[in-house]
Amino acid sequence: MKEYENELYARGVRYIAGIDEVGRGPLAGPVVAAAVILPADFDVPGVDDSKKLTARKREMLYGMIKEQALAWGVGEVDNLVIDEINILEATKRAMKAAVNAAGRELAAAHGVVIEHLLIDAVVLKDVGIPQTNIIKGDAKSVSIAAASIIAKVTRDMMMDEFHRLYPCYGFDRNKGYGTKTHFEAIGLHGICEIHRKSFLKKITAPQTPAP
Repeated sequence: MKEYENELYARGVRYIAGIDEVGRGPLAGPVVAAAVILPADFDVPGVDDSKKLTARKREMLYGMIKEQALAWGVGEVDNLVIDEINILEATKRAMKAAVNAAGRELAAAHGVVIEHLLIDAVVLKDVGIPQTNIIKGDAKSVSIAAASIIAKVTRDMMMDEFHRLYPCYGFDRNKGYGTKTHFEAIGLHGICEIHRKSFLKKITAPQTPAP
């Protein structure tokens, strides 16, 4: 899990940000990205792709990563912007916001800047930082895996809060994904303010009366 990081350390690069997102596929809620800069001696057993971990394990690692990271940051883009610019562009915007937040924290705490980005699959333009784009990076890079955990736990907490506002959709369980019970709730209650209309065009489109 440190192969990419170790290659960069060998070249003298020290401040590496792993970047990942969660929430590209749900029908509701924001897309959330995280950027995490780990120390070279980071050694927390169990850090892996967040999808492979239980919620309890993610929450435990979330605290340990934040405690040991040199810096970290989160970016989010809500459903209204997702509908406006599409999910890929929204993902990139969230990632850039996460990088900027982590960069500010790194500069404030250590007086240095991010030197390289390790990104799960996505290419970020106009960030001015060298980057390596890794397919399934959350399973290959400890920095990206750490970011995936921070992003996942952050978004899950947000969806739990949305559940309190809109309890009929079961956001505390489905986190906005299109489960059977979620679709059934939409059928009964319609959509709410955090649903992505662009993901639900067949449901939100005006119905043509039968002849």
